[in-house]
Amino acid sequence: MTTVPIPAPSTRSARASWWRHYEVPTLVLAAATYAAWAALVASHRALPGWLLFILGGYLAQLHFSLQHESIHAMRHLPQWLRWATVWPPINLWLPYPLYNRGHSAHHVNFHLTHPQRDTESAYHSAPAWAGYGTVWRWIYQANQTLAFRVVLGPVLRLYKLVRGEVGRLCAGDFSHVGIWLVHGLSVAPVLYFVVDVCGMGLGTYLLCFVYPGMMLGALRSFTEHRWSDTPHERVAIVESNLLFGLLYLYNNLHHVHHRAPTMPWYEIPVHFRRHRAAVLAGNGHFYYRGYSEIARRYLFRPVFAPVHPKW
Repeated sequence: MTTVPIPAPSTRSARASWWRHYEVPTLVLAAATYAAWAALVASHRALPGWLLFILGGYLAQLHFSLQHESIHAMRHLPQWLRWATVWPPINLWLPYPLYNRGHSAHHVNFHLTHPQRDTESAYHSAPAWAGYGTVWRWIYQANQTLAFRVVLGPVLRLYKLVRGEVGRLCAGDFSHVGIWLVHGLSVAPVLYFVVDVCGMGLGTYLLCFVYPGMMLGALRSFTEHRWSDTPHERVAIVESNLLFGLLYLYNNLHHVHHRAPTMPWYEIPVHFRRHRAAVLAGNGHFYYRGYSEIARRYLFRPVFAPVHPKW
C-alpha cells in the first residue's frame, strides 16, 4: 500500500509561527462565529425565513466543526481553554463531553464501521437486523439514501441519543446525569439571549438554526466511511469548494484527518494538494469530486447495504 506522508510536528517551526502555536486562526474563527451568530439572532426579524434557515444552519454546523477541532487539534492550548472556546451549546442538543467521548472512540481506525464499536457507524450487525421489525428495516434502508439522511436523519439521531440515555438510566447507570445537568445550565443563557433578549421564538430557533445545522452535519458524514478490509480504505476524500471546506473545517478531506487527527484544519487542504496522489492511493481512491456528485449518485439510491458485511 502507498505510504502517505504525514508531517511530523516541528517544535522550532511552531515557536517561530506564533500565530500557529497559539491557534490564532482557530480562535479568530471561533470569535467570528459567535459574533455572526449573535448578530444573526438579533437581526432575525429583518431576514426572510429561507435566508435565516441557510445562514443559521451554516453557523450552527460551523460551531459543531469547531467543537470537532477542539477534540483533536489546538494542542498548544490548555484543555480548559480548548473546551471553553467551543463550550457554549448553540446547537442545544448534544453535550460537548458526550460528543468528545463518543468521537474519540470513533477514531480507533481498526474498528471503523463496526456496528457496536464505532460510535458513528451507519451499519447494523446481522443479529441486530434480524431482530428489527418491518418498519425499522425500511427506515434503516431509507437512511442509506442522501434524501432521507439529510431530511429525517437528524430525527433518527436524536431518537438514538434519547433511547441510549434513557436506557442508561433504566439500567441504573447515572454517570451522565451530571453532564446533562451542566449542559442544561449551559443551554439556559443561550436560550435567554435567543428568546428573551432577541425575541426569537424557540420553535424558530430550532427550525432555522438547530435542525438545518444537523442536516448539514448529516450531509458531511453521509458517505465518509464504508467497509473495506484495509482500515484506511474505509475513509473518504470529498473535494469541495471554499464554502463547504470552511463549513466543515476541511474535515471533508476525511482520510487526511484520520491519518493525522491533530493536524490543524487550515493545514489539511495544503497537505492534500501537496500529496494528492499518495493520499488517494492510500485510501483506495475512495473519492468524490464534491457533494453534488454524491447527491447525483445517492439522492434516492442507497450508498451501501445497511447490514455490515463482516461484523
